[in-house]
Amino acid sequence: MPEAPVGGAGTGASVAAAMPQAVQIAGALLILAAFALAQRGTLDQRSLAYLVPNLVGSAVLAVDAYLASEWGFFLLEGAWAVVSASALPRAARRRA
Repeated sequence: MPEAPVGGAGTGASVAAAMPQAVQIAGALLILAAFALAQRGTLDQRSLAYLVPNLVGSAVLAVDAYLASEWGFFLLEGAWAVVSASALPRAARRRA
């Protein structure tokens, strides 16, 4: 198996390729952290503290899926973002 180049001409391309992975991981971690905290009873699933990370994480992943033409993943994450966004006004009113 060939080894990845260390330094030199391939470095810029590998850094550029790693950025989308970092964005995907950050989006996924936002969703998963909120979910895990809700399952532990630390966060209410109707709270802003739960909905905002879900909205941001799913929106990031939806944009990434769209750019990669991954339509099934785009549908899932886009729907997740829409559902999270639609619950925000109720959560904000409850908080006020």
